[in-house]
Amino acid sequence: MATQSQKLTVVEKVGFGAGDMSVNVMIAAMFYFMQYFYTDIFGLKPAHVGILFLAARFIDAFSDPLMGLVTDRVKTRFGRFRPYFLYLAVPYGFAVFLLFTTPDLSYNGKLVWAYVTYLFATLMFTGIAIPYISYIGVLTGDPKERLSANGYRMFFAKIANVIIVASVPWLAGIWGGGDSAKGYQLAMGLMSLVGTALLLFCFFTTKERVEHIVDDKPLMSQLKLLLKNDQWLVLVAVCVLGTIGYALRGSVAFYYAIYYLGGTEKLAATFTSAGIAASIVAMVASTWFTKKYCKVQLFRWSQIMVGILSVLMFFAVSPGDIWMAFVLYILLSFVVDLHAPVFWSAIAEAVDYGHVKNRDRVSGLAFGGISFAQKAGAGIAGFLVGMLLTFFGYQAGQEQTAFAMTGIALMLTVIPGLFHTLMGLAMFKYKITDKFYVDMQAKHPHTIGSRPGEAKPKSGLEEDYLNEQPL
Repeated sequence: MATQSQKLTVVEKVGFGAGDMSVNVMIAAMFYFMQYFYTDIFGLKPAHVGILFLAARFIDAFSDPLMGLVTDRVKTRFGRFRPYFLYLAVPYGFAVFLLFTTPDLSYNGKLVWAYVTYLFATLMFTGIAIPYISYIGVLTGDPKERLSANGYRMFFAKIANVIIVASVPWLAGIWGGGDSAKGYQLAMGLMSLVGTALLLFCFFTTKERVEHIVDDKPLMSQLKLLLKNDQWLVLVAVCVLGTIGYALRGSVAFYYAIYYLGGTEKLAATFTSAGIAASIVAMVASTWFTKKYCKVQLFRWSQIMVGILSVLMFFAVSPGDIWMAFVLYILLSFVVDLHAPVFWSAIAEAVDYGHVKNRDRVSGLAFGGISFAQKAGAGIAGFLVGMLLTFFGYQAGQEQTAFAMTGIALMLTVIPGLFHTLMGLAMFKYKITDKFYVDMQAKHPHTIGSRPGEAKPKSGLEEDYLNEQPL
């Protein structure tokens, strides 16, 4: 493998990005309108939906590391990570389809169906996502090519989010013929087919070039080393807080547009997708800002600014004030995602910091831990949304009380803004600025920054340039 060219073709980069587009078929569905679908279309109580989302994260606590162990232990003729894009493509697509299939059952029967299909979808997602987030490490050994491939990946992921959120409610309205459940089933059935095709495209257009180096340290030893890495722990806390805020806002956007602004599902789709589009622009702007300003300071103050903008939006937007809501939501979504590229590069730097501090390296578990922190944050957010909707007296499909309307507005603005503010404040504990990292590299050249083809530390640098977005 070492003799292979490490340069990726455009087709390979597009194929790699297609894999993340497929992953985001499920992410977009779960993140932006799964909660609304369960309460307003399938007829589940908000509190029960919240408990379901939290329960799924307990499953992830076991399934994520188990999938990581499987990919470490099993190697096929297609490699360690790539085979799952072939073997699980159809089950993954089927799981997406089942999520939006609504059989006519009693309430308890519906609840059981939701648990079975949602947990099945969660397991299929794990089976695809865990190999995918590790795939960049074996796709190429060239750090610049990894960064380039991740640029394609993040772009395609965001595009997938915009397309799905904008089109599914619209298609559901056309194809449902007045039956929302049927409309969503058909629309997401199409998306599941596209997701399956994208995974197969990723499989057939990419290959594993680099031999994955399995860390032979016992799991508990790796965990102890990670817990000594104070900068990684800061990022874990930041990840949980930020994901709670991000997922809260995303889950409530449909409720806000429909009930607080008095719009339709199509307006809700436009409102939500406008925010996602703003986040794509933020990714580009972040790169420009970090060339001129300290990336850690950008991270800190952008998230504190989110808190300020959230309070402003709560007081400035009255029920039915669609124009002002769009302007402030787009601005809010832009500022929120200025931190994203910084965060995912910070994880790799924290891994290097831990290597220097503890004289031993933990890479795979470090990234896996952050991935689980994302899922934990999303699970907590889903639980909070269910409990808060119940507390504020939300009634699906009915005219809401003033208290419920105020609650929905708070859940889109002030409450997630509080978590983003805490996220920004927590980053004041993070000290690995560009200058700090360059100085660390200069003092420890044999520990940090080995190039493809050169001798590497025993555990390798296979995931140092992973640039994963929120799952």
